[in-house]
Amino acid sequence: MKYGNLVIEKKEYVLLKRFMNLSGYYKDDTLRKSVQKLVGEMESAIICDASEMYDDVIRFNTTVTIVSDGGWHKKFKLVMPMDSDIKNDKISILTPMGAAVMGYSEGDTLLWEFPSGEQKLTIEKVEQENEYINLNMVL
Repeated sequence: MKYGNLVIEKKEYVLLKRFMNLSGYYKDDTLRKSVQKLVGEMESAIICDASEMYDDVIRFNTTVTIVSDGGWHKKFKLVMPMDSDIKNDKISILTPMGAAVMGYSEGDTLLWEFPSGEQKLTIEKVEQENEYINLNMVL
């Protein structure tokens, strides 16, 4: 990991903690395990104010390009659950893929469990949208 731990913006961290508290209720085994792994990683995360966030860190509304050791490429935007739209490559934080990449940065490699099994992923590109999320509306 480029920064040693996940890097998460303060308001997004609070919101993620609220989402993660529901993880015991997820019926899908893979999703529950993904969320629980993210919760574990969040315990040692670097929490930053919005003005201190690194541009290459994955957060809400970040467009991410990943490549797997299996050879597939995927580009998607990480979004809030209510904005999820798989057909338009908008993936919710509450999916195995969304939980896998949150807080990682460009160039990082990670192992994550998916329904098809464990995958080694490399964050190839991180693009920040200058799209403002009013997290206070959600919090």
